[in-house]
Amino acid sequence: MAPTTGKAYQRRWWTLLVLSVSLLVISLDNTILNVALPTIERDLGASPSDLQWIVDSYTLVFAGLLLMMGSLGDRFGRRRALVVGLGIFGAGSLLSALAGSADTLIASRALMGIGGALIMPSTLSILTNVFPAEERPKAIGIWAAVAGLGIAIGPVGGGWLIEHFDWSSVFLVNLPIVALALAAAPALVPESRDPKKSRLDPLGAVLSTTGLGALTWAIIEGQHGWTAPGPLAGFGVALVALTAFVVWELRTPSPMLDVRLFRVSRFTGASVSIALVFFSLFGAIFFLTMYLQEVKDYEPLAAGLRITPVALGLVLGGPLSAKLAERLGTRAVVAAGLTIVATALVLMSGADAATAYSSLAAALVLLGFGMGATMAPATESIMSSLPLEHAGVGSAMNDTVRLVGGTLGVAILGSLLSGQYGADMEGAVKDLPAPAQAAAEGSVGGASAVAERIGGDAGATLSRIAESAYTSAMGTTMVVAAGVAMAGALVALLVLPGRERERVEKRAIMAELVPA
Repeated sequence: MAPTTGKAYQRRWWTLLVLSVSLLVISLDNTILNVALPTIERDLGASPSDLQWIVDSYTLVFAGLLLMMGSLGDRFGRRRALVVGLGIFGAGSLLSALAGSADTLIASRALMGIGGALIMPSTLSILTNVFPAEERPKAIGIWAAVAGLGIAIGPVGGGWLIEHFDWSSVFLVNLPIVALALAAAPALVPESRDPKKSRLDPLGAVLSTTGLGALTWAIIEGQHGWTAPGPLAGFGVALVALTAFVVWELRTPSPMLDVRLFRVSRFTGASVSIALVFFSLFGAIFFLTMYLQEVKDYEPLAAGLRITPVALGLVLGGPLSAKLAERLGTRAVVAAGLTIVATALVLMSGADAATAYSSLAAALVLLGFGMGATMAPATESIMSSLPLEHAGVGSAMNDTVRLVGGTLGVAILGSLLSGQYGADMEGAVKDLPAPAQAAAEGSVGGASAVAERIGGDAGATLSRIAESAYTSAMGTTMVVAAGVAMAGALVALLVLPGRERERVEKRAIMAELVPA
């Protein structure tokens, strides 16, 4: 049980503050970087492939190492994992800011991924051990709100930094946050670990890292063609490695992840719900950022500011969902949250060049509220399905499904949008030279550049057609994302248990995993 007396208990809200600061720095990372990519491309002479790997090297390493790092935190100390992770993340941030080439930046971003994989599961596992069961849902609600907040405010911070400084500032801004967390952790974050000090599972670590890394790589590469040899080989490696991981974890006496947990409906249902809500959210934020800049013609900072209403919804929905789940049950609140997410996406699906921002802002608040209402109780459901000594692995599992779901969302929904946009543009660009045709069919930004070079009425017409094609494709994609969110609501209703069964199931799994 979490401590109910002593200094750790008395300082638990200060502990949550340190954990939130640590979580914020890695939640900000990718969205704040995206705004800087055009400047990095120009200053470092980076190719489109380089830019992709500057973003994806972090994601690939982060996702691949999560389960292993969560297990190591349980074994050797979660505060120690947090502190080491912050140090590695800070070093990677400094090296990224000083990078003089795209290759160096890709390597330093991978180093940041190692740090992130230590930090993120540590924050949630420490929280779970510090807060008693009756306060844990509220604390997790705040944790979930901070996680979403970083994603939402990243574009604003990145836009402001790029307007006032150079691209290195998006990495240098991490350093004071890391320093603050490192200074406060020894005094305010208690150490915790698995008291049984279970044996390490090196084969499980290798198989999980290989499988998750190959899966993430295949998803990333799949954006350029899902049936190409590379993605197919990646999915094949992932299938073999993860299957071997499951078989091995069932046989070894000291499993890194007890896969019997997937028989527990509150663990499995919550994991699927989180994956599907992040699938929808990451795709939606990506398309909206492009829409605001390329169709509504906002500068990066202005576009980022117009995404922030989602943060308001998250701040409201995350903590409030804890009270609602206590009264109505996790199943009802998670299903309702996903339904709200789907509703918001449908509302945004009709956006075009003439849409007033006020209607978009209202939909974004609704989207954030639904996401907060889904994340917090689903995360608490995952964490309370495990004994406290395995909180690091549970947290890593929660983080893994979030990351894989979000990466899939951007890749699959992005491919759908690009395919429809390119098909709708074929007639308008068929008489253009091949390079201009490829640029205009590739993206709405490329079409705008071609239209500017053409000029006159012909250029204005091409620009209008491109904007219409993009908003039409975005609308279709938003509806698909809404369908995915509704599928998640259905999973929650069918798989997650009601309140009484939830209590019985929790007692049963504790008795099985922690025998007397």
